[in-house]
Amino acid sequence: MTKKVVLCCEKCGSRNYTVPVSNQAQAVRLERKKFCSHCQTHTLHKQSI
Repeated sequence: MTKKVVLCCEKCGSRNYTVPVSNQAQAVRLERKKFCSHCQTHTLHKQSI
C-alpha cells in the first residue's frame, strides 16, 4: 500500500504537488525539482512534514 506525501516549494512555501510513496520508512525526505505556479519558475520542492 502507498501513501501520498505533499511537496512544497522551497522559495514560497506553497504546496503544489502530491506524490505517492511506499510505506517503508525512509531516512531522507523526498526532493524534486518541479515547476511552481506561484513563483513561475522551476524550483526545488521538498516533502512537507
